[in-house]
Amino acid sequence: MPRLALVHTVPALIERFRPLFAQALPDWQSYNIADESLLQDTIRDGSPSEVTVRRLAAYVCGAAEAGADAIVVTCSSLGDATDALRPLIPVPLFRIDRGMAAAAVTRAPRIGVLATLSTTLGPTSRLIRTEATIAGRDCTVIDRVCDGAFERLMVGDRSGHDENVRAAFGELATRVDIVVLAQASMAGALTSAEPTTVPVLTSPELGVSYIATQLAAA
Repeated sequence: MPRLALVHTVPALIERFRPLFAQALPDWQSYNIADESLLQDTIRDGSPSEVTVRRLAAYVCGAAEAGADAIVVTCSSLGDATDALRPLIPVPLFRIDRGMAAAAVTRAPRIGVLATLSTTLGPTSRLIRTEATIAGRDCTVIDRVCDGAFERLMVGDRSGHDENVRAAFGELATRVDIVVLAQASMAGALTSAEPTTVPVLTSPELGVSYIATQLAAA
């Protein structure tokens, strides 16, 4: 049975992804690696430092050496670092938000990117522009940070986090044709809101579907 390694910086996401991968890749065995300090240090430094990238590389290389047949990094703030490591890894290495970005550029010309961390905006926005170029699409990206939402989530205030996300979404939705939620931790924030005025894309389901398709084609 092939093995899939998932590298997380938010341990709570382990249970978010477990059933998704079990359904999409029933013939694969998955296991999880979690290190909150990777994200904590990225937030502190404003972007992944050389030390953080080396530490991420250690986890990814270690997974490959331990026999993983594919690896997924679920932290969007580490998306650029994941892309930089890909040529060095002997097995498929995925960032979780690529499927979402690829879907967004095919659906709308004006794409809003909503994040709860400023460290995620750059990697996600750049990824969307890259996917637009690959797809031959002329897309405009407008991004926004939900101030205070991540801090609320970190102290266990999920309802406060979701309230901040909904408020920011309402403002951004008036300027774009579609909104992507840049972090997997945001995926459930709009489920209890009224029907949204523009489509919303999230990374877990789209990311898992994209990865399953890529692995099936390999």
